[in-house]
Amino acid sequence: MADHLEIEQKFDADPDFERPGLAAVTAGVTAAAPVLHHLSATYFDTADGRLQAAKITLRRRTGGTDAGWHLKLPAGGPSAGDARGPGGVSTRLEVHEPLEGGGSDRAGGPVVPARLASRVAEVTGGLPLAPIAILRTERTVVTLTSADGTLRAEVADDQVTARRLPETSAEPLRWREIEVEVPAADPQLQQALADRLLAAGARPAGHGSKLGRLLSS
Repeated sequence: MADHLEIEQKFDADPDFERPGLAAVTAGVTAAAPVLHHLSATYFDTADGRLQAAKITLRRRTGGTDAGWHLKLPAGGPSAGDARGPGGVSTRLEVHEPLEGGGSDRAGGPVVPARLASRVAEVTGGLPLAPIAILRTERTVVTLTSADGTLRAEVADDQVTARRLPETSAEPLRWREIEVEVPAADPQLQQALADRLLAAGARPAGHGSKLGRLLSS
């Protein structure tokens, strides 16, 4: 999968939130039937959390349609921070590598691909990157397309179970959130989707990322 800009808006939702219908959210857009995915993502950082401090996310995820390594950088570069536009819309550069892109270490664990490690070397200062958290997500995706089949947006309803690594006897953190992602800025559709979700009881997200929510708990 090619590197791309991720344009996304997040919402928090209660466990009993009822996802609203999206078929007629705006003219000329059709909503497909929901599709369920089971995702498992291991997040990597330095021991002192340098990536998280720089609003950078590095993970290896299985399941879904985009399994692999994902490095998410602020759109302005590693030092730009996590700027969010109107309505809490976040734009980040997402860099991908295949699942086996970095190979394995002597213990059989995954190694961060060299291309991704080099992109954050300025931030890590050469410190090793190791697993810091694992998140398992039951994701229900509704895809919205135009009449000619062009992808306009994806709405992901996520039930998340998260643990820090190494694992302890502490109970995992659980929550529900909704993500709206568009392949290109589409203010009218983005606002219509936000209005529909907010009217159904969702709330603007209190955290910029799933990992950030876990680490701040």
